[in-house]
Amino acid sequence: MTATTLRPGWSHPVRAAVPPFTEAGLRRVLEKVQRWAPYVDGLLLDDVAAVLDDYTPTEHEVDEHAQRLRGHLMRLVHLAVFSKVAEQDGQVADLIEHGRAIRDRGRTHRPPSCRRTPRRMAWTLDELLERLVAHRCLTKAP
Repeated sequence: MTATTLRPGWSHPVRAAVPPFTEAGLRRVLEKVQRWAPYVDGLLLDDVAAVLDDYTPTEHEVDEHAQRLRGHLMRLVHLAVFSKVAEQDGQVADLIEHGRAIRDRGRTHRPPSCRRTPRRMAWTLDELLERLVAHRCLTKAP
């Protein structure tokens, strides 16, 4: 088949379709779609509530909550940066920097601060979520 041919029903030459990706490129896109998680879902709010409730988690639970909160925090940070809300709102920019600092501190420090780090991440997440909803970057919090 040539680069342009006449197709039934067309009175002029039509170029052959060119797929946008190679097979490897399509696999990468598929893997990204399969790993995608929504920015805000019930799990984010459940995780924030679990950390901010009045109970003392075990060390294993603290690590588990911290890991999940880091993921939620980074998704919201990426959304705020990508949507340019951080450039428009100084409070969002401050929350992003604070969230990154807490995230990094939580990776390197252990007790006695290990139980405080998830709480700080949860408060930062809650405030960042509110600001993103206010900017209509997210339609609403579930």
